[in-house]
Amino acid sequence: MTNTTGELILGIDPGLNITGYGVLEITPSGPKLIEGGVVRVPNRQPLENRLAELHVGVSDVIDSHRPAAMAIEKLYSHYSRPMTAILMGHARGVICLAAAQKQLPIVHYAATQVKRMLTGNGRAPKSQMQLAICHELGLAAPPDPPDVADALAIALCHHHLGRRVA
Repeated sequence: MTNTTGELILGIDPGLNITGYGVLEITPSGPKLIEGGVVRVPNRQPLENRLAELHVGVSDVIDSHRPAAMAIEKLYSHYSRPMTAILMGHARGVICLAAAQKQLPIVHYAATQVKRMLTGNGRAPKSQMQLAICHELGLAAPPDPPDVADALAIALCHHHLGRRVA
């Protein structure tokens, strides 16, 4: 199945301190950037407060745009940093919960899959990814911070794979 013209895709680059998001509209001439931004959570708060704030921020984005699907980066962590994986798992969990509470379908993509889809190289550096985002969306400069570009890349990957989740 293919994406329907006019539908919105929400891409998410999950993080506990900074979660990037990007909203794309599928148009006859290709994907169009609607909004990109970040949900920032101060790291001086207790974990449970940070997670609650992240949940509220992502829920607000979902409520504002009412996307047809959410595309999110899969969890990956190097074995030498297990604590990072645990914290990222918490962040992804509350992001997925926000989507589930809004009955928003979620599709998960590996970072290497996203990079390969947009550049042909599953190990592409951030600079190459940012150039691909600029080219695909007709942007004069890469989105800042890079978390926004990553979220847009995830949304573009979802679009190019033509997936719909019902």
